[in-house]
Amino acid sequence: MRGAVVSVKVKITETGEADEETETPHVAPGDPLERFFKRFGEEGGGLPFEQHGKPHSTQAQGSGFIISSDGYVVTNNHVVDHATDVSLTMDDGKIVPATVVGVDKKTDLALLKIKDSGTYPHVDFSSATPRVGEWVIAVGNPFGLGGTVTAGIVSARGRDIGAGPYDDFLQIDAPVNRGNSGGPTFNGQGQVVGVNTAIFSPSGGSVGIGFAIPADTVQNVVASLKNKGLVDRGWIGVKIQPVTPEIADSLGLKSSKGALVAEAQSDSPATAAGIASGDVILGIDGERIDGPRDLARKVAALGPGKKADLAYWHNGAEKTVSVKLGSLPEDKEARANPAVGQDNSAFVGLGLKLAPASSVQGAGSEGVVVADIDPDGAAAQKGLRVGDVILEAGGHAVNRPAEVKSILAEAKKDGRKAVLLRVKNGEGTRFVAIATNPAS
Repeated sequence: MRGAVVSVKVKITETGEADEETETPHVAPGDPLERFFKRFGEEGGGLPFEQHGKPHSTQAQGSGFIISSDGYVVTNNHVVDHATDVSLTMDDGKIVPATVVGVDKKTDLALLKIKDSGTYPHVDFSSATPRVGEWVIAVGNPFGLGGTVTAGIVSARGRDIGAGPYDDFLQIDAPVNRGNSGGPTFNGQGQVVGVNTAIFSPSGGSVGIGFAIPADTVQNVVASLKNKGLVDRGWIGVKIQPVTPEIADSLGLKSSKGALVAEAQSDSPATAAGIASGDVILGIDGERIDGPRDLARKVAALGPGKKADLAYWHNGAEKTVSVKLGSLPEDKEARANPAVGQDNSAFVGLGLKLAPASSVQGAGSEGVVVADIDPDGAAAQKGLRVGDVILEAGGHAVNRPAEVKSILAEAKKDGRKAVLLRVKNGEGTRFVAIATNPAS
């Protein structure tokens, strides 16, 4: 088991220009999310460049493990990202060169191949998902010390730590530290149940909270990387968000489970099937979904070209439609920077002021712009920000603040607790449920 675990060392040529894809997302110092994004597969990373813009080489290291006798190796993508040279140190100290077969940034996995021919010790994946409380063993190369084994239990399953769109981590308390990244987590039978990927730590060292990618996810990704060098995922072409209790109430849903369609992209499978903004996807192929990430994982796993039956909520009734999945395209970031102009209407109870988008330079010709907002007000607590453009209120297009007021008043008169606003900003389109009777 231990003989199949290797130390991964890479050389990286950097130019001194920041790479947006590999930078840690910006969070406030001390924020708990800051700990989630601490990677522990790098050595000496993050140091200031001595000569800005001039190419220079750095070294990084992590862990990996051999999964076949002919020398295929699994590790994390962030261990080998942008590597120009990869070498592996075996358990007996022998150093062998390796090539990168393929990487998948969305799950932070990479597949390597040892260049030297031969028969190598390897490990197998577990076919069973470990139970919470089950003992596990983490093996890796912490702090470059060499092969190290630690033990603990599975603390939780299905953790979403905001690292990627398909987060489904095992949480383990077996001590893992910097350099363990990419190493395996074993069950008591010596089978791999996960790949160590991230830690939660205020100090950079282990505090008993680590995260591992589950074996079933690793197997699917590795198989695709080995066959194609990349991962093809299913795609229906919708931007989705969670269904809050307020949103559920405004749409007449009895449960807040499901995924609210904030926007159905043009020329997408969802649009072709008739799914529109404001619909709520409730299930796929007869299986109900808990939320957006559950839907994303299920659609991705089906793959391009497959047909799926989507159950969705539309205009107060549940419907089912067959959708032929497309192939997930490269991520495209929606960018906008709407300027804020003078307001012509105040919503005192909500703590915001609105202005027609047509009167604000750069905001477009449709919708109503949030021109000012009380950070402690009801609207701000629901996530509205200055510069957001309200496109619809209660399912109706709006272009003047008075129209928003009228729709809120009508909903209140009808006894509805909230109205759904369709809102656009630089991050995309989403829905926000606003109370019809906010505290003044």
